[in-house]
Amino acid sequence: MSNSTDNKNLTTTQPNTLAAKWAATRQQAQRVWALSKPYFSSDQKWKARGLLAAIVALNLGLVYMNVLFNDWNKLFYDSLQDKNAAVFWEQLGRFTYLAFAFIVIAVYKFYLSQLLDMRWRAWMTTHYLQRWLSNQAFYRFELSRYGAGNAEGVASKNPDNPDQRIQEDIGQFTGQTLSLTMGLLNSVVTLGSFVGILWTLSGGFAFKFQGSEYVIPGFMVWMAVVYSVAGSVITHYIGRPQIALNFQQQQVEADFRHRMVRVREYSESIALDRGETVEHAQLELRFGRVLSNYLNLIRAQKRLIWFTSFFGQAAVVFPFLVAAPRFFSGAIQLGELMQISSAFGQVQGAMSWFVDSYSGLAAWRATTDRLTTFEESFNKVMPVTAAAPAVSDVAVHTSDLGVALPTGAILLAHTPLQVGAGDTVLLTGPSGSGKSTLFRSLAGIWPFATGRVERSEDTMFLPQRPYIPDGPLRDALAYPQAAASFADAALQQALQDAMLPHLATQLDRSDAWSQKLSGGEQQRLAFARVLLKKPKWVFADEATSALDTAAETSLYQRLTALVAARHGGLVSIAHRPGVAAFHHRHWALEPQAEGAEALFKLSEKAA
Repeated sequence: MSNSTDNKNLTTTQPNTLAAKWAATRQQAQRVWALSKPYFSSDQKWKARGLLAAIVALNLGLVYMNVLFNDWNKLFYDSLQDKNAAVFWEQLGRFTYLAFAFIVIAVYKFYLSQLLDMRWRAWMTTHYLQRWLSNQAFYRFELSRYGAGNAEGVASKNPDNPDQRIQEDIGQFTGQTLSLTMGLLNSVVTLGSFVGILWTLSGGFAFKFQGSEYVIPGFMVWMAVVYSVAGSVITHYIGRPQIALNFQQQQVEADFRHRMVRVREYSESIALDRGETVEHAQLELRFGRVLSNYLNLIRAQKRLIWFTSFFGQAAVVFPFLVAAPRFFSGAIQLGELMQISSAFGQVQGAMSWFVDSYSGLAAWRATTDRLTTFEESFNKVMPVTAAAPAVSDVAVHTSDLGVALPTGAILLAHTPLQVGAGDTVLLTGPSGSGKSTLFRSLAGIWPFATGRVERSEDTMFLPQRPYIPDGPLRDALAYPQAAASFADAALQQALQDAMLPHLATQLDRSDAWSQKLSGGEQQRLAFARVLLKKPKWVFADEATSALDTAAETSLYQRLTALVAARHGGLVSIAHRPGVAAFHHRHWALEPQAEGAEALFKLSEKAA
């Protein structure tokens, strides 16, 4: 299930030139904008933009409060140096209301940021769920993941674990995008607010060289620039492996979780096969990949933390080292020294945003890449040609139908089919001949079918393994319609007719029915759905394979009586001779000679 191609691309296309790095940055910005724009242009755009504007205003307010605190530093520490008690107490009082205002702004900035994050995530989740569950995209993703491609057999690159991308990546993207963009905005505004203050306070740096005297104005500003730029460059070269490692970590975590879900879903089969040892080994293998990649990620983070910790600690004393000569010479007082230190810290911190945020940027880049490939995948999976509505007395009619495998092999070519009122058709063929694939094509969900398919809308399909959702039994019986659409008496009668009388009194019982019911009971529950909804046309794919002969006969008698009463029809795939007795037409898939246009040909046989 691994999607190593994505990670390989990340690790082998790191930009090595300045132009390439700039192009990569622009591409990342375009990806973020493409993912962000739909929400801020949606029907919720005014609420979203209003919240964003409020958060920006609060960020600006916090920067302004830091400017006021910087000014307070000079007055407060000068009062200490001058031993001026009146100014000291006055500045303590001023600090009280400055701190209160700062706290209020910080709290509401946090609250509104989280509110916007929550609403943005909710909108994106709904948006992607709707797209994932529309036009059988979820089904086509699975086909593509397991070797399916386009009609020519070219494998398409589709995302692993779409559930994880919707459930986890969207939340990470919205939170990280808000946090990082607001942090960048805060740094830019802080830099603009404090660079002038630091320039004025730091004065010029005079030195002699070859008999001439030179003065560097705003010396502390230039030192902050040099310090921050050097830190950013070193941070990038130390920390860039984290981008690929974060991407890979999300993937191996999802693979591990997916395998555990599979064990839960197939718990009975695994238990019957005594497959615990194999599953344990597979889970250990996947968890080993989680730990191995995480260890590499920790090591990469450790290397970065070595540098950023040194960088941060040195930044505390660096302005004192530079400004100390002026203080000891009496050129500035203690208050001005503390003000310089504060201003330098603000300027250096603003210009070191890249250093401080690198780990977050690496994780954000990985999340953005995963969501971008998810977004692109919706345009790459092959669209399914929906079946056109048929006239009322025809279940299905095809013109020039072609059915292919994901590998490109053609199962059927130029096949005309028609099932009319009163028809009961049995479809047979060798194992692997594509009987179920033909049914998928007639249902309009197979992306590798060509030609025209007309099908009645009053149709139900009975698969060999029906889907039974967890929850109340009435919901499982009525699925996918709402249980409230049917009276309790109708639900109970359907269960009785499907030979499930012991469940008729358990409509409100909630359970994991796919685990609770046997294979035969699950197939009978699928029949109960048909008997409840009374469709005109039914397509059954080995729908009684888990039933005994008596139960099969009873259910087929009810099914044929139902479609006859509705003046409809029935098409079945089955191998048992007992089922053939309920059909008066017989379609057979017959292998073709090597070199033929298609692997099989559908022929009408005597029933």
